[in-house]
Amino acid sequence: MSEALVEGVKRALRAVKDPATGLDVLENGMVETVNVRDGLVQFALAVPRERARELEPLRQACEKAAAAVPGVLSVTVVMTAHREAPAAPKATSTRPPPGQGQMLLPEVGRIVAVASGKGGVGKSTTAVNLAVALAAQGLRVGLLDADIYGPSLPQMLGTQEKPRAVGQRIVPISRWGLKAMSIGFLVEQETAMIWRGPMVMGALEQMMAQVEWGALDVMVVDMPPGTGDAQLTMSQRVPLAGAVIVSTPQDVALIDARRGVRMFEKVNVPVLGLIENMSYFCCPACGHRSDIFGHGGARAEAARLGVEFLGELPLKLAIREMADAGTPIVLAAPESEEAGRYRAIAARLWEKLGAPAAAAGPRIVME
Repeated sequence: MSEALVEGVKRALRAVKDPATGLDVLENGMVETVNVRDGLVQFALAVPRERARELEPLRQACEKAAAAVPGVLSVTVVMTAHREAPAAPKATSTRPPPGQGQMLLPEVGRIVAVASGKGGVGKSTTAVNLAVALAAQGLRVGLLDADIYGPSLPQMLGTQEKPRAVGQRIVPISRWGLKAMSIGFLVEQETAMIWRGPMVMGALEQMMAQVEWGALDVMVVDMPPGTGDAQLTMSQRVPLAGAVIVSTPQDVALIDARRGVRMFEKVNVPVLGLIENMSYFCCPACGHRSDIFGHGGARAEAARLGVEFLGELPLKLAIREMADAGTPIVLAAPESEEAGRYRAIAARLWEKLGAPAAAAGPRIVME
């Protein structure tokens, strides 16, 4: 069934012509691997970087053509800027080497990556609460979910709202004083993103270049775990002001956190510090403290690596419950000890970024 559907999609795409050459997108070599699973179709269009905005109607035409094929339930097409433009006669290509082109997000003052060496350490919860804490200082804050395979922002921000399109630009979701964007806002919640590296990089570039972010003081980027394509794309395509590494205290997490620190050092991105999440467990019934994953490992690792230890956050039921409910604890329980810790870390990050003190902005109040 999948093979027949792939062939049906390819037949439909032969009706979509590249206006510059008159050739269909298959003849022109623009279509990268067509993936089909349970009626969900995903593929990328490889285009010259300088034609990406011009070819947005072509991308939409490809989505429309594929969606009309019987048996197709959903279509996602992204553009990847990894294709050389045809050389003009008697001229050489002026396309810059990868990573040396025009940097994205020029209107964002400072971009901070929140990263981890492995999954499951609470990185996304940390990123969301830090972003909201920065917004509560009166800053203009963006929150970008760079985890294409496992986007979590829709759940943690408590909305499945679809972004609006204005012309060829996408308007980010506004929530809790933030401007936010995630691939999770663009696809159905249970859609599996079965994409290779170039498609991931293309999707990330689109969420940066084609989203109407506007002027921001700071953008927090919730990175996927590990040291792969997304990390390289971010380090090459945006001027990262620094990275924050989140880890639990246990040795296996610290080994991966160490790799994360070394990766950012190799691409010349300053590591602003380490955060120890799930530092200890507090029983909600009696308040007894247990060091389930050990304690102090991230602090010791930060000292060993010569980076700042930004703070520790407990493993508390309220943090998890409020994250699952789509209301960050910084907003839902602003007087709690853990909310205060998030605010203190956010304030220290803003200080480390060399930023002037923010003017007092409107307080975000829970209705």
